[in-house]
Amino acid sequence: MTETVLIDRASPVATVTMNRPDALNSLTDEMKTALRDGLADLAADDSVRAVVLTGSGRAFCAGQDLKEHLEKLGSGNPPLATVAEHYNPIVRSLAQMPKPTIAAVNGMAAGAGASFAYACDFRVAAQSAKFLLAFANIGLSVDSGASYHLPRLVGQAKALEMMLLASPVGSEESLRIGMVNEVVPDADLADHAAAIASRLASGATAAYGLIKQAVQYSATHALDEALDNEAANMAVAGGTEDHANAVDAFVKKEKPTFRGR
Repeated sequence: MTETVLIDRASPVATVTMNRPDALNSLTDEMKTALRDGLADLAADDSVRAVVLTGSGRAFCAGQDLKEHLEKLGSGNPPLATVAEHYNPIVRSLAQMPKPTIAAVNGMAAGAGASFAYACDFRVAAQSAKFLLAFANIGLSVDSGASYHLPRLVGQAKALEMMLLASPVGSEESLRIGMVNEVVPDADLADHAAAIASRLASGATAAYGLIKQAVQYSATHALDEALDNEAANMAVAGGTEDHANAVDAFVKKEKPTFRGR
């Protein structure tokens, strides 16, 4: 049986590939479990200092596998228990991972697939990329952090338009509205995302994790609390080997070497 999630640990960069190309990488329970557990493992692996998420074939991820979902509806099993069991942990891992995450979006990113991309720190889109949130078309609300991340990327009005009208947004429009960082030719996507990941993995990854935490904390806290949190993070960062070595290198006019600790 083909593995539904492939993880390539070319240390210090790990590439996670959703791997059901014939089904546009739609998400079954098997695949969601592998993705959830694989990302949690990478988050805890200090040798991995950046993570790329992508899809095999002609799509990034088409969201929930609706055939499996329909079978659960007919069986009387609670089909939406997967939100708490799978989707939420996956999104938390991508967003809160103490190292950079990059979504390399090839083709369609729909539903939870789009939300996974939004949860990453960087989104690099192929020219063929499209984003679609069509939950409302099947009588559902949004999940996988779409209500949190998308308005912060594009603003509330545009986010609601995407969620309520459920119209696909192409790569160039995604770039214009700030939903992605870059658009590159399809043939260049993998190499370009890998280059970004490699650059980040050679940087101050301990500090990157603290920066991510500070930005997320400040989004939901008052200024005084944000300032206190920044001070606490600076105290941690100031005690790292990376900081001491970088200051020493700066004084010596040398290029610093970061080890992520």
